[in-house]
Amino acid sequence: MPAKKHLLLLNPWIYDFTACDFWLRPLGLLYLAAILREYTAFQVDFLDFLDSTPLQGYQGFKSRLRPDGRASFYKEEVPKPEIFRHIPRKFSRYGWPLALAEESLKRLSTPEAVLLTCTLTYWYPGVQTAVELVRKIFGRVPVILGGIYASLCPEHAARESGADLVVTGPGENRLLGLLEEICGRSQLKPGAEGVIFPGLDSMLSPAYDLYQDRSVACLLTSRGCPFSCSYCASRRLWPQFEPRSPEKVVSEILHLHELGARQIAFYDDALLLNKNQHLEIILDRIISLNPGLNFHTPNGLSPRAVDAGLAVRLRQAGFTSIFLSLENADPTWLQETGPKVSPADLETALAFLEEAGYRRDEISVYLLVGHPAQTREQVVESLRLVRHLGARPRLAYYSPVPGTLDWQRLVEAGQVRADSDPLLHNKLAFPYFWGRISPADLEAINRAHRAG
Repeated sequence: MPAKKHLLLLNPWIYDFTACDFWLRPLGLLYLAAILREYTAFQVDFLDFLDSTPLQGYQGFKSRLRPDGRASFYKEEVPKPEIFRHIPRKFSRYGWPLALAEESLKRLSTPEAVLLTCTLTYWYPGVQTAVELVRKIFGRVPVILGGIYASLCPEHAARESGADLVVTGPGENRLLGLLEEICGRSQLKPGAEGVIFPGLDSMLSPAYDLYQDRSVACLLTSRGCPFSCSYCASRRLWPQFEPRSPEKVVSEILHLHELGARQIAFYDDALLLNKNQHLEIILDRIISLNPGLNFHTPNGLSPRAVDAGLAVRLRQAGFTSIFLSLENADPTWLQETGPKVSPADLETALAFLEEAGYRRDEISVYLLVGHPAQTREQVVESLRLVRHLGARPRLAYYSPVPGTLDWQRLVEAGQVRADSDPLLHNKLAFPYFWGRISPADLEAINRAHRAG
């Protein structure tokens, strides 16, 4: 019997000033893995260089694992890119040590192709290093790159990533066709030709069983967002808002629970949209099943949509980490960037959540820092407001994302070029290149934050 042919799915490193495992999982890659196992005869190999499980005890490393499933990455300081030479911060590679990554790749069979993803645009050096290592071990194996970086910066990715093919947008309906072109039809199972996934509800559950430790997972109950905030690229990535059926979501949660999940993060951009027909149905079903899971909302919930009934359901369903999004307390700034929330909405939401049994000091509120139209005083005043309301402010550093209105304004003002290196999208680059908040301002903001 001929040996099985292999495909390698790889989640590369993060190169950044800071990084934390905030329930991060390469969800898109796991969806593709499920498709490959269902519709092809390939043996699917999967390596996540950001997964800390294989590193426990490696050269004395012990990930700082929190009770809620968040963890710290193994990191190694690397030379700063030349563009950052004047920034007085260390730059690191987060994820597996290079030696361990190379050893793990050498244990695998040579794949017919390698599928890579990359989330943030400015993390692309991790892709470059991964491609270099793949070439070193496997030679000229075809490398296919997808993900947010490929979708937002396709020209840069095609020129600089090292990948042979860059796929923009959702990949589920292009994957089988691409593999047929590269590897021929022999690996497609009967009936795989012409398979189309019209939406998230038609997709197979992500292949979380590929992980050794399945205690942490993330999921989507929808794709996209109908709002058009000036700093967000969600509409560009997903032009149409697409909710899943509540029944499908609950079924996936139960499947994750069976695999061993204990912490599940919802990564929707608009989780509370049409909540009466969507999330509240999901919550009611979870409450009735009582699976004993802990849920988290790291993308931030809109305070405007939080009412008494929702707050009680979140508590009863097991949502232990609540993150709300305010961004800024200044009404003029909110009006200019996307008026979907106000300080009054936050105050009301916190009151409802408190009545439901949450302590205010365990609720996090995102505040944006570094937006081009933002001042230090606005940020400090926003910190004061959140603390006055008893919640925990969490600074979210602004990244200029191609395709957004703010990006276009920066280009028109000459503060960035349309073809600028994506490294300049880094969330900590703004005080050193553009914007109204200087490095000294940022330090003053951080002092005010720590003082609370």
